[in-house]
Amino acid sequence: MQKKQKRASHKPEWASGGKSEGFTTQVMDGIKDNTKKSKSKKNIKTKKITTDDFVIGVLEDNRTVLAQAITLIESNSVKHIEKAQELLGKILHKTGKSIRIGITGAPGVGKSTFIESFGTYLCDNGHKVAVLAIDPSSSRSRGSILGDKTRMENLSRNPNAFIRPSPSGGTLGGVTRKTRESIMLCEAAGFDVIIVETIGVGQSEITVRSMVDFYLLLILPGGGDELQGLKKGAVELADAVAINKADGDNIKSAYLTKEQYKQAVHYLLPATEGWETQVFTCSGLTDQGIEQLWNMIIEFEKKTKKLGVFELRRKEQTLDWVYAMVEESLKNRFYGNSKVEKKRIEIDKKLLDGKITPTIAVNELMKMYFE
Repeated sequence: MQKKQKRASHKPEWASGGKSEGFTTQVMDGIKDNTKKSKSKKNIKTKKITTDDFVIGVLEDNRTVLAQAITLIESNSVKHIEKAQELLGKILHKTGKSIRIGITGAPGVGKSTFIESFGTYLCDNGHKVAVLAIDPSSSRSRGSILGDKTRMENLSRNPNAFIRPSPSGGTLGGVTRKTRESIMLCEAAGFDVIIVETIGVGQSEITVRSMVDFYLLLILPGGGDELQGLKKGAVELADAVAINKADGDNIKSAYLTKEQYKQAVHYLLPATEGWETQVFTCSGLTDQGIEQLWNMIIEFEKKTKKLGVFELRRKEQTLDWVYAMVEESLKNRFYGNSKVEKKRIEIDKKLLDGKITPTIAVNELMKMYFE
């Protein structure tokens, strides 16, 4: 009978001395690595992406480069802003060829499920869909809270879809200049349908309307109280009102709500000249109403282009964009002025102590800014 070969082992260096083998922990000899180590790896540096690299990547629909380009646009660094504007100037000739759709609705209305269903339908029919989902921002990190890629898992895996959740940063209800520039990048990458999803609160509804062609408002099935409680302004902005979650036990309630909204829109001015606001039921869960919506959008595009309304709105939106940026720039310069910053503490105290009026406070701050 052969003797069992004793394993070669040694005690850890921190073990107590002595010849005793009675130590419970032993370190076995490892496998020797005979592979040659590359000397060049030590000096490898991440390649800096140039503006031309961004242009080529975006135009070739390289998703990694597209995501990096949007990150560049979202940056507030002066250096990045200059580079982003150079990039946009070089891809400008490839923009403007998509249909831009804004989708809004109160939290809980099922926007993400609906957009996933709608986006999947479009991708399956040969379209390239970009979803720019404006996420609420964390008040601490300023980052996205919900993460629409997680909420639209199936659509995010579709090769014809691109989803970009962006933190709102708390400005204009979530939609800013950066979203408009992201639309341009997606169009240059060949996406023919751009969907802008907003959080559906406050100023964001008006801001989205100012950057899209077709605006859809999602509503939950409900009775008369729901109709009365809805902000009139939200319906006035919409080209279509969709009663979502029209499935299961909600079907009867959804059709009742649809009829109520049909009557209500007759008393409102249409959001788009030459187009009557449409009201229909749908379900992101069962795909009911999805095809109907796309056919409606196609009809909307044909009709408004024929009337010249489509092109006129695009031009007006560009002008609005310019002057909105002028206002933003002036505001940033005013509050970033060192003299104003110092004076504000003193003026705020006087104002709160009732020693000066708000108008005098404004005049003093402006005087300090222009000095």
